[in-house]
Formats: sequence, C-alpha cells, structure tokens
Amino acid sequence: MSSAPPVASVHSGMEAAQSFRHEYGRDLNNQSEVYRLAADAEELDRLDKQYEMFCKVMGRYPPPVAEILTGDAFGGDNTKAVLDLGCGSGIWIMDVAREFPQCTAVAVDLIPMQSVSMPPNCRSEVDDINFGLEHFYGKFDVVHSKLISSGVEDYQNLIDKISHILRPGGLIDVSEFAFVFYGRDKEKLSPPPGTVQPPWAPLWMSLANAAVKKRGGSADASLYLHSWVSEHPAFVVYREWWMPCSPWLEGDDPDTQFWNGIGLTMRDDVLAFMRSGRPLLLSGGLSEEFVDDIMAKAQDELMEAKTPIYVHVQNVYARKKHT
Repeated sequence: MSSAPPVASVHSGMEAAQSFRHEYGRDLNNQSEVYRLAADAEELDRLDKQYEMFCKVMGRYPPPVAEILTGDAFGGDNTKAVLDLGCGSGIWIMDVAREFPQCTAVAVDLIPMQSVSMPPNCRSEVDDINFGLEHFYGKFDVVHSKLISSGVEDYQNLIDKISHILRPGGLIDVSEFAFVFYGRDKEKLSPPPGTVQPPWAPLWMSLANAAVKKRGGSADASLYLHSWVSEHPAFVVYREWWMPCSPWLEGDDPDTQFWNGIGLTMRDDVLAFMRSGRPLLLSGGLSEEFVDDIMAKAQDELMEAKTPIYVHVQNVYARKKHT
C-alpha cells in the first residue's frame, strides 16, 4: 500500500530509466505486471492524438468541472484540487491546470511525466493505484481517469476508493471501453474461442481481452461503470459514444463526414494500439509469427474500410452528495 506520495515534476535520466523495461521491441513500465501496454514515446504520442479526438467527440471534460473548480469551496479548504489517475502523457491534467491556475493538480501514473512544460500548479506522482490511494482521501474536488481498465485489478474497488477521495460536492469522471469491437448493428464481434477467422481486428481485440484478464486487469469494466458509480450517494450521468474504427460509413451529409473523420483518427489510434499491445499478447504465450500475422491482416482490413466496426466508449460522471 502506498503510504506517502512520491512526487516529482521533472525526473532525472536515471530515475526515468529505472521506470522502464524493454520487451519485444518496446519500452514498458517497470512498476506493474498487470498493465503491459507500451509506455514509450510512440505510445505517448498515440495517447495525445487520442485525447484530441476524444475532445472533438466528448468534450474536454464534463460540464460540472468548470463550475466546481471556479465555485466556492465546500468546507474549510479554499483551494480546489484535481486528480488524474493513470494520466499517460499528462495532457489532460496539464490542460486543466492551465485553464484553472488557482487549483492544484496531481497526476498519477506508472511512469514519470516527461513534460518539460508542466504548469507550476501541477505535480506528478509515480505510483501503482492498485496498491492504495488512502493518502488522497478527502483531498480532491475532481477525480478523472480514462481508459485505464487493463491495468486495474479491481475496478469496482477503485470506484469505492474514489468516493472516499472526493470532497463533498466533488466530481468523479471515468471513461472506459470494453476490450471488444462491435459491428454495424452494434452487436459484439467476438469470434468463438479457438477459431482464427475474419474479421481480423475483432479477433485481435478478443485476444487482447483474454490477455488483459489473464494478467488480472479489468477488461470489461466499462460494462459496469454506471452500476458501480450508482452504488454511492451521487448524482449520476451516463454517456456513451459509438466510434467507427475506420471511415466506413456511407453518405456525404455533415454528420457522416464528421464521424468518418473520427473514423480516420480512430483507425490510426487502433493500429498504434495494436502495436502497443503486441508485448501484452506475446507475454501471454502467443507466438510472434501468429501475433504479427493477425496484426497485418487487421491492418489491411482497417485500411480497406469495408468492414463495419465500432468501438463503444462509455463515460460516467457523478457529483458526490453533500453530507
């Protein structure tokens, strides 16, 4: 369990090097055996581009964030505070810190933030959130996380801990996707176990789903976000988006053009995600020849943009009730 937060705004080269291990041609975090996606410059670039795409679809943050961070504090502490769990490159938390400079902002991840332009009101903590967040209890007005389920051992327990981290009136904002793709009618595209057949991108995702679960991650957490958050006294809002994985939608109306534009970006994101997830699949015992073959076929399939595939992103935000 983490007892005190290790804090740093800029890490030395030696400290940064100790945070990584090199496997299957990629740098991975050296803190957790659960989260096995890459954690190198290519992956951070993917996350930054993914963030900008999500901003176009979801907005930068839910409407209550601005109200909370600019309003009067509830209780004795007049300084508002924001926590980002699994911050990745830190692009979200740094944006919030710049937009609300009167607040304090804390970013937590398995690797140190590598930004050389961190806002003065923002700090970085290197920690594994699976080991405890008790040192944060009662200290934050906004807690945010996005797409971290593959590295979380007990997501329902994480929601419970966030409920204790939040001050009265504070906001939880969590977004996840299930490690599964969906077809045109938004039905799951899950190949029967043991079969190797198209569509190839859903097959790759089903292999990733199994690999995440094998390592103890919460691959299906998005399916339960709403019910888990609703177990706590809060005002809950559920949102969802069906995002195309390539520009396969037919039509030239503005709405279709918008979503096909998102599909172009999502395709790049999915292909980079597959490269990032290659060590995850290989560490689970699959051969390099098999994994690389599936990845190549999935890439061709996505580039052709003929197979209707959606990713289902689910978001829940809720304000903790005043007690």
